[in-house]
Amino acid sequence: MTETTTKPTELSRGLTQRHVQMMAIGGTIGTGLFLGAGDTINLTGPSVLLIYMITGAFLFFMMRAIGEMLYVDPKSSSFVSVVSKYINRETGYFVGWSYWITLILPAMAELTAIGQYLQYWLPHIAAWKMELAIMAILIILNLTAVRFFGEAEFWFASIKIIAILMVIAIGLFMIVTGFKTPGIHGGTVSFKNITDGFQFFPNGSVDFLKAFPMVFFSFVGIEFVGLMSAETVDPKVVIPKVINTVLVRIMIFYVGALAIIMAICNWRYLPANESPFVMVFQLIGLHGAAALMNFVVLTAALSALNTLIYSAGRDIFALSKENDGPLERYFAKLSRTAIPARAILFSAGLICATPVVNFIPALSSAFNFFASATAAITLVIYTLIMIAHRHYRKSSDFLPDGFKMPFYRVTSPATILFFIFIFALLFITPTDRIAAYAGLAWTIIFGLFSRYYVNK
Repeated sequence: MTETTTKPTELSRGLTQRHVQMMAIGGTIGTGLFLGAGDTINLTGPSVLLIYMITGAFLFFMMRAIGEMLYVDPKSSSFVSVVSKYINRETGYFVGWSYWITLILPAMAELTAIGQYLQYWLPHIAAWKMELAIMAILIILNLTAVRFFGEAEFWFASIKIIAILMVIAIGLFMIVTGFKTPGIHGGTVSFKNITDGFQFFPNGSVDFLKAFPMVFFSFVGIEFVGLMSAETVDPKVVIPKVINTVLVRIMIFYVGALAIIMAICNWRYLPANESPFVMVFQLIGLHGAAALMNFVVLTAALSALNTLIYSAGRDIFALSKENDGPLERYFAKLSRTAIPARAILFSAGLICATPVVNFIPALSSAFNFFASATAAITLVIYTLIMIAHRHYRKSSDFLPDGFKMPFYRVTSPATILFFIFIFALLFITPTDRIAAYAGLAWTIIFGLFSRYYVNK
């Protein structure tokens, strides 16, 4: 038999509902929550809870839009398919490669962070050696079978979830028992620490607005679970179950955890440059609090990197299904286990260049510039996905009794306007302003190239 007749042409459906449900919970929890919560709390105080709820609600509506399109066509393995189908192939090509870049650059950043976290315990081993060893393990996990990827993510997510639930449980115990925190700024643990002297803009309205992009980007990656659901045995059952719980997960793991932290310690005394989660563990007398949190953020980074490798491979495979160039034909072939091995190896190979990028100052500066630009590009991609959904609603594919986005006539335009609002807020601070301009430049230049390439 020839190679084309023996190898599969569709992705494996090896993820179980158990895998996806746990990944759905863990997928909304990034390293930004563990390490960056102090920064956002310092900007807005208790108002940050409102920002998380507003942002979480709009991202839930986006997830429902994605879920509605995937429910109709579970074979769609990336956003490329739906954007190409419901807008046009040029826009699908633009979204596909743009999304791939927003996966590769953060993956390189996560790998760099993993090397630093590992040096906490292994300071005498060069970071680049540990980075390449980690990549070797994750590549094997992603190349063997999708269920191994799912199993790894299941345990990565479990560790993150347990850490947050521990903080919530400890905080509730402190509140019930009237625990008094030590130190010069100590006091009784109570929800009054949130409500007493409450102001919407304790540091001014500008700082309140600055927090929106920070909170938004802590959620980036939430869309992964929708794509993973499509690789389950029964996607039409799993997709609604997983996506419908997104808002609940946000309320518990973000709003709940941060509310508990601000109840434990008056937010005005929380350090902006330290993890408030470490502080909670230290208050209960856990001397290894820093080591424990280092382990948790290491797990969160490994989880993020593993998922980014997985998604990058699926994204290129989806591009290869939509286009017929020589590069696309090369990546269109799957392994015998129905894994897009060539696309995974190509993506992982670039991520493995991270140590080289970090060693060369000129490359490192360029990387930092492009990495910041991915934030703006993500907003463009999310907006185009919402536009594709609007086109889907007007197409013959629309299922009136399908898994529909709730209150579509209001929530769809409101979600698009929210993404535009976040993009506009990037111009407030100098660093974000550079990212916004870079994102706009990429959108125009690569958008024109995509139009030329697809129609040549």
